[in-house]
Amino acid sequence: MQDEEEVARRGSSKLQRGGRWEVIAVMACKLRACVCGKAKMNAKAGPSEVRGTLLLLCLGAVTLTCLLGLGSSPSAWSRGCLEEGPARPGGLGSRVDWDPPGGEARRRHQQNDSCRLVLVESIPQDLWSAAGSPAAQPLAQAWMQLLDPARESVHVASFYWSLTGPDIGVNDSSSQPGEALLQKLQQLLDRNVSLAVATSTPTPAKNSTDLQVLETRGGWFWVVDGQHVYVGSANMDWRSLTQVKELGAVIYNCSRLAQDLEKTFQTYWVLGAPRAVLPKPWPRNFSSHINRFQPLRDRFDGVPTTAYFSASPPALCPHGRTRDLDALLAVMGAAQEFLYASVMEYFPTTRFRHPARYWPVLDTALRVAAFSRGVRVRLLVSCWLNTDPRMFPFLRSLQALSNPAANVSLDVKVFIVPVGNHSNIPFSRVNHSKFMVTEKAAYIACTALVSFRRGPRR
Repeated sequence: MQDEEEVARRGSSKLQRGGRWEVIAVMACKLRACVCGKAKMNAKAGPSEVRGTLLLLCLGAVTLTCLLGLGSSPSAWSRGCLEEGPARPGGLGSRVDWDPPGGEARRRHQQNDSCRLVLVESIPQDLWSAAGSPAAQPLAQAWMQLLDPARESVHVASFYWSLTGPDIGVNDSSSQPGEALLQKLQQLLDRNVSLAVATSTPTPAKNSTDLQVLETRGGWFWVVDGQHVYVGSANMDWRSLTQVKELGAVIYNCSRLAQDLEKTFQTYWVLGAPRAVLPKPWPRNFSSHINRFQPLRDRFDGVPTTAYFSASPPALCPHGRTRDLDALLAVMGAAQEFLYASVMEYFPTTRFRHPARYWPVLDTALRVAAFSRGVRVRLLVSCWLNTDPRMFPFLRSLQALSNPAANVSLDVKVFIVPVGNHSNIPFSRVNHSKFMVTEKAAYIACTALVSFRRGPRR
């Protein structure tokens, strides 16, 4: 469905906070089906076992959500993800052959960890910030620098790929950073670095040949050498670098966190095997020992930090993995002073399901924060050519709750990126960021505050 394919595409903003940091990162994957695997090796082998090659994994309707926060230590709010029953005889669930690669080298990296976090963003061309506004590192620059230290492997999970102008039938100079990134990925293969790609199928970029170009050279995800990671709202799309506002983070020299994120990548990878079925339960080697109850405790840029990843849906949560909805509600529920959120769209309903159903979980959390705890709530919602006008009654309903006389502060604004002379570029000029910041935490995501659920096909 075109609307579903495009809803995960745009935007960003800035976050700068001080004090004690809690870093949380979420990879949320919605599977329409566990479908095709296309690889140059048996899926039983881990993606890092073959150097200088491209491995391409296809998953149905993969979306990614990334979360990071700063503030208080984790609380026992959720129970994480539970195992879902016995494995099917003879299926993927009965035996999944994947072992973390490079054990001795990875152990050396862990001993030398010095975690460093860099906020990154892209600002659409001709969109100017006020003088003195805080700025993060440009996303295009950060991605190129993240690939520089790669020596063994790069693992990329992205909803879709569209790094060149011809992918979408556009000839525009603003596609140059995307084309440069594609060349950089090709150069990795010349250095005998393996590139593994997990992407959606079919891709929204119908004419894209990026993966075919890489496949002819061999090639691999934004976990680099099991040490460095990128998480954020941007897809592998040149428009994310120059025409869409995006926000993310690069975490350097943090192998324990990177290797835990790699387990999420591996859940995608094994489901790309021919005739793969969902493991019930997932084997122990996919389990996470880093979660809300046992977070990574380290120093990021010298600041005491706790960190963990979460995931969704529950079927893709091996034992020990916290669900992203629980992590998000925990951030919202812990806010005592302010709660600011930026989203691409806002629907307290299911989307792309007929008939639609009311889904008030996050909407209620915002109202409770403002009304019951006196938290100052601000919601910034993107507005562009493809905005569904049915969203606005929900926004007006939130705004109507605001009553300063009763100490209820809930404000809603829309964010429009001017199109200007860029009307020739489709699905661009939009704030694609989905983030939330409180006095205790910041949350960076790749999905909107809606429920993307599909009903049974009729």
